[in-house]
Amino acid sequence: MTDTAKTDRMIGSEIGRGFVATLPVMISAFPFGLIFGALGIAKGLSPLAVMSMSLFVFSGSAQFIAVLLLGTGSGLGVIWLATLILNLRHLLYAATLVDHVRHLNQVWRFGLSAWLTDETFAVMERRYRIEGDAPHAHWYYLASCLGMYLNWAFWTCIGIVLGTQYKGIEKWGLEFAMVVTFIGIVMPALRSRPYWAAAIVAALVATLGHALPFKLGLMLGALAGIGAGLALQEIKRRNAAGEVV
Repeated sequence: MTDTAKTDRMIGSEIGRGFVATLPVMISAFPFGLIFGALGIAKGLSPLAVMSMSLFVFSGSAQFIAVLLLGTGSGLGVIWLATLILNLRHLLYAATLVDHVRHLNQVWRFGLSAWLTDETFAVMERRYRIEGDAPHAHWYYLASCLGMYLNWAFWTCIGIVLGTQYKGIEKWGLEFAMVVTFIGIVMPALRSRPYWAAAIVAALVATLGHALPFKLGLMLGALAGIGAGLALQEIKRRNAAGEVV
């Protein structure tokens, strides 16, 4: 077997393994897309607008917050700030994965970062933690990203169709699956102090701010949790490097 054939075989193996590893969260995430599609229609958005959000925003939590705020008549500034703060948790994801993709060129890094979701982060964090780095691990990463992206787009489309045909589908209670899925994603990741700090601080702040308007409690919780996690992550890095904190 030639070197090129061996490389192609390794890449194919990484792609297949990445897709299979992501399949369980793809299945558990289908209610997200379905409910979002139906909810967007119920809030008065057009099918094109709802589908465009899933194709170009591709952030379930941010999309849900945006639709809910649009339903309350919030201004674009509030919606922009809310989604920005909510997605700041990706800074923590980036701090965890950056050393594993630092060798890739800008095109690869931009694509992987743009498609990174909570589910793919959980898959890749486990992959790198258990197996370490490998020459073609980024294909595993890409397969996870694309699997989640296509899965999200497909179920959003189904939700749009159902939301158009059946009024009130957003009240069927499928959102319970969202809570279960996030618990399943978060709990295995709580293996170090930065992650525990982020989870605890975020939960406390979000709970205390639950009564605030425009979901500000959730936003503040996310921001506080990210800040706590990044601070402890930096302290941990400096201690490992022998620097004075």
